[in-house]
Amino acid sequence: MSIDQIVFAIAGFFIVTSTILAQLHNPAWLYVTVFVGLNLAQSAFTGFCPLATILKKLGAHSGPAFH
Repeated sequence: MSIDQIVFAIAGFFIVTSTILAQLHNPAWLYVTVFVGLNLAQSAFTGFCPLATILKKLGAHSGPAFH
């Protein structure tokens, strides 16, 4: 799996999970959804993604989006 695929998979997991938790338990879980969405948006404009940096240091190979 490339860094891009891992980042998108983890972001999707967090968005879905926090949305479900907001529905079932506490609407404050939506802050996680907002954080992930804002992080994805800023990485689209700046090319900087903290998770991609961590994955690169752990040895994951780059995809076309994060290199």
